[in-house]
Amino acid sequence: MAKSFESFLAPQMEKYLEYRGSLGYSGKAMDGLRLLDRYLVTKNVTTLKMLTPLFFLRMRTDLAINQNTINGVIYALRGFFHYLVRIEFCQHNPLAGIPRFKENNIIPFIFSEQETKHLLEAAWRQVRRENQNFFLKDMGCCLALQLLARCGLRISEPLRLKLRDFRADERTISIRETKFRKDRLIPIPVDVARHLADYLCLRSALLPADNHNPYLLVSGPGKGLYNAQVRNFFHQAVREIGLAQPKRIIGNTNISAPTPHSLRHSFAVNTLRRIKKRGDSPQNALPVLAVYMGHKKYIYTIYYLKLIDADQRRNLVDFITSYPSRL
Repeated sequence: MAKSFESFLAPQMEKYLEYRGSLGYSGKAMDGLRLLDRYLVTKNVTTLKMLTPLFFLRMRTDLAINQNTINGVIYALRGFFHYLVRIEFCQHNPLAGIPRFKENNIIPFIFSEQETKHLLEAAWRQVRRENQNFFLKDMGCCLALQLLARCGLRISEPLRLKLRDFRADERTISIRETKFRKDRLIPIPVDVARHLADYLCLRSALLPADNHNPYLLVSGPGKGLYNAQVRNFFHQAVREIGLAQPKRIIGNTNISAPTPHSLRHSFAVNTLRRIKKRGDSPQNALPVLAVYMGHKKYIYTIYYLKLIDADQRRNLVDFITSYPSRL
C-alpha cells in the first residue's frame, strides 16, 4: 500500500487523521493535508522553522483554487497545527493569524417542481432495458436520484442504504452514518416506496439466488452503486431536458451549475414553497424539515428560506449573463 503522504510531516499527518477518526470525525481534513504535503515537497521544505506565517500566505496565493475552498483548506490546516502544538511537536501555530478571504456569494441551482419531474422522467428513459447487465444498475441510479429529489437525501446516503434500511410495510428508510454521524428514520412518499418494492422484486429475479449483496441499490452481484455512476446518470438527464450549464463566477457571486446536490436543495425549497402557498408559515416548518434532512445545525435549514424566491434569482442570473456590460 502506497504512503498517503511524502513530506517531512507525513508521520504527524497520519497520526492526526487517526486521532480525528478515533473521535468520530470524517476524513474531510484529508484534502487540506494532501495539498500541504504536496506543497512542502514541491518547495523542498524539510524543517518546522521554514513554516512561518509568510510561508502560508505564499501558499495561499499559489493555490489554484477558488477563495471559498482556500478558506476551507486554511481552516483544516489550522486545526492540524493546533494539534501539533497540543502534542508539543511545535511551539506555535503559524496559521493562527492568517485571515480568511472574503467568500463569494453562492446562488445554488434550484429545480422547480416541474423541472424535477422532467428530470426524473428523463432518467427513467435512460434505463437500458434490453441489456440485463445494465438494467439493474440503471434502475438503481434512477431510484437514487428519486430519493435525492423526493426525500432530500445527500448523494452518499442512498448509496449506503442496506436492504434492512427499507421497510416497505411502514414506507420508511433508515439513514445511517450520515455526514454528521447522525442516524435518522424518515417516511418516504408512496410512489417512491412502490418503486423501491418493484425494484426489489426485479432484483430478486435478476441476481443469482446465492448472491448476498447487502446493499439496497446495486450495480451487480456483490456491489453497490458508485457515486460516479449516479452523477453520470444525472448529468445525462440534465442535458436531455436542456438545463445543462457550467458554473459561472460574476463579480463576487458564484452561480452554481446543476449537480445531484441541487436536488436536495430543490426538495427543501419546493417543500417550503408548498407550505407558503397553502397559507402556512414556512418558518414554523423548519424544525421538522431540519430533522428530516439530517441537518446538524438549525441555521443550515434557515438558509433555505432565502431561496424561496429562486425563480426570481434565476431571472437575475440570466440578466447578468446576457447583459454584463450594462452593470
